[in-house]
Amino acid sequence: MEGGGEDEMNKNVMCLLTDPDGTALGAPMYLPQNVGPLQLQQLVNKLLNNEEKLPYAFYISDHELVVELGSYLEKNKVSVEKVLRIVYQPQAVFRIRPVNRCSATISGHTEAVLSVVFSPDGRQLASGSGDTTVRLWDLNTQTPLHTCTGHKNWVLCIAWSPDCKHLVSGSKAGELQCWDPLTGKPSGNSLIGHKKWITGISWEPVHLKAPCRRFVSSSKDGDARIWDVSLRKCVMCLSGHTLAVTCVKWGGDGMIYTGSQDCTIKVWETSQGKLIRELKGHGHWVNSLALSTEYVLRTGAFDHTGKHYSSPEEMQEVAQQRYNKMKGNGPERLVSGSDDFTMILWEPAISKHPKARMTGHQQLVNHVYFSPDGQWVASASFDKSVKLWNGITGKFVAAFRGHVGPVYQISWSADSRLLLSGSKDSTLKVWDIRTQKLKQDLPGHADEVFAVDWSPDGEKVASGGRDRVLKLWM
Repeated sequence: MEGGGEDEMNKNVMCLLTDPDGTALGAPMYLPQNVGPLQLQQLVNKLLNNEEKLPYAFYISDHELVVELGSYLEKNKVSVEKVLRIVYQPQAVFRIRPVNRCSATISGHTEAVLSVVFSPDGRQLASGSGDTTVRLWDLNTQTPLHTCTGHKNWVLCIAWSPDCKHLVSGSKAGELQCWDPLTGKPSGNSLIGHKKWITGISWEPVHLKAPCRRFVSSSKDGDARIWDVSLRKCVMCLSGHTLAVTCVKWGGDGMIYTGSQDCTIKVWETSQGKLIRELKGHGHWVNSLALSTEYVLRTGAFDHTGKHYSSPEEMQEVAQQRYNKMKGNGPERLVSGSDDFTMILWEPAISKHPKARMTGHQQLVNHVYFSPDGQWVASASFDKSVKLWNGITGKFVAAFRGHVGPVYQISWSADSRLLLSGSKDSTLKVWDIRTQKLKQDLPGHADEVFAVDWSPDGEKVASGGRDRVLKLWM
């Protein structure tokens, strides 16, 4: 350094701003140490030429920057010799309030409630139960609306089509049934083909095909099957797993992902049902799969504003825009959770090898779920904890402890700021992603909570479990 530049340099830090995928925003630049999140936000908006100013959060090696750069560097003993990488992460422009009270306890089911799922537009709610029925609930009056009868055994899973027109349920006997959500009546006979119980259902994304017609089911019998609700039959059988298929996802690029007790994940194309890739890495059963784009795939053209659409074409177009915006330039990412206590992050379009192994749980991983913005992954485990991971690198971020029993299911708020968990300990808990602390404890159920869902419009949470009642939380 020449002459008096020394003091000047000490006050400035050489920084490189990157997006979460690691793409740099301009060249490295010197920033004064008194710059904080607010100034960085103005800078990023300017560099990106955003006409409408957007909110951003900033991270340095996975820790959020909430103070001025100077105090962060001092506190964390960071060397200013190297270029400091600051990741800017777009935040939702709307805010979801945490739920804090039970607004209704609705009885109706006569056995345990095994699944609860809000419709993609957040206006309807369906539940599946051990009493062999599917029920639809009126969210305005908070009362039972329709009871859908026809299954011969426990209803294990239910799934709404992304255009809200159909609801499909799968049972322990292996049959599937499609329902008209407006009337609660079956649309056609039950769909027969699987020889053992249904473990998962996933619809073809609406940006690929509107109106929605095809969905895929996975079963204990080792097969996955693609069904067409208009033809009312199985159009393809995806055979190849040697043990039960435990979960299935229909990806935004048209591929289907199946996870199995044979420890593999298989990737299928959907025009002929050909196996195109096999993902190997787990040492035990694969229990759960999550896609980084899952939230926009589930909600299609619907967002928190509640806008409705007049035609399938319009819906397809809006869904395509939402999908493109969410996916960005990177590939669709997949996370698998297993009985081997680990999770693996994959980028199946690019490689059959794991991108990252995510270790830390002490018991089997029961449920994995990407945040709506794809920036985080949350995992629920029998070790009573919920863990938070970076959704792009797979790095561990935080553990949420508070449940005193296994955690069965998790769900995200639409703005990716809050996480909900339901446990064997009979409580629901809401966790704050920013502070990484418990935000709300929601006791009330008399027994294990098997199923939780946060409505896409962010207004309501639903839960169900062994005590047979459905609870709505506001």
